[in-house]
Amino acid sequence: MSGGRQDRLPKGKRVEDLLAVMEALRDGEHGCAWDRVQTFSSIAPYTIEEAYEVADAIARDDMAALCDELGDLLLQVVYHAQMARERESFVLSDVVATIVDKMVRRHPHVFGDTVISSSEEQSRLWAEIKAQERGVASGARQSSLLDEVQRGLPPLLQGVALQRVAGRVGFDWTEARPIIAKIREELGELEDAVASGSSKAMSEEIGDLLFAVVNLARRLDVNPEMALIAANAKFRRRFARIEALLLQAGSSTEEATLEEMERLWNVAKREENPGD
Repeated sequence: MSGGRQDRLPKGKRVEDLLAVMEALRDGEHGCAWDRVQTFSSIAPYTIEEAYEVADAIARDDMAALCDELGDLLLQVVYHAQMARERESFVLSDVVATIVDKMVRRHPHVFGDTVISSSEEQSRLWAEIKAQERGVASGARQSSLLDEVQRGLPPLLQGVALQRVAGRVGFDWTEARPIIAKIREELGELEDAVASGSSKAMSEEIGDLLFAVVNLARRLDVNPEMALIAANAKFRRRFARIEALLLQAGSSTEEATLEEMERLWNVAKREENPGD
């Protein structure tokens, strides 16, 4: 790198430095060939991926990784803002102003004279304000309460959101027991679908079962997305332990039988939970 370019290197301590990095990467003459050709659509999957990596760092309680992943997620925001700036649509300061205005507007009990006595009351007020905002934006009343739930949300989160919105008008179970019964019912229907051999029926019943499990998680105040992230991490960890134990014995997963791997899985499980 030439001395001239080194002189232009940002110090890396301010948001302005990140903006300068992104502007340089997108520069039509001296920028990065890959970054220059990216679009909103091509970058969107990376934005979603980075959000999941933030969630993974939180699930692992890894603060160093969380700091790093939050930086990656912030880069995504800056990336989209830079592309919008090139179109003369908006800039990062507009993004910041929009979210500041929204947070102030949606928290009248903090930034105004409204009195809120509970988190439940605050959630209702938040939903009412969001509904008002959508009405103003569209110029017409929404056709369904569920229209407020974005269809682009990941499926588990969308399920939670749909159930929560329906619950605001009383279409909801008030305790876990009937939901557990519903899960058993859906499992029975899935067994019937498996017996029928119909791929369409099996797919539908698995969807119904997952939706019911999401409902139970919501009722138990468990985030199903985070719970699944933790379960995936646990599977990775225990499977890696199986591989390590097999290696110690001079074997591998390719050579081991299912019974051997199940036995080592239980070993890994006991190592994590010696009291079980």
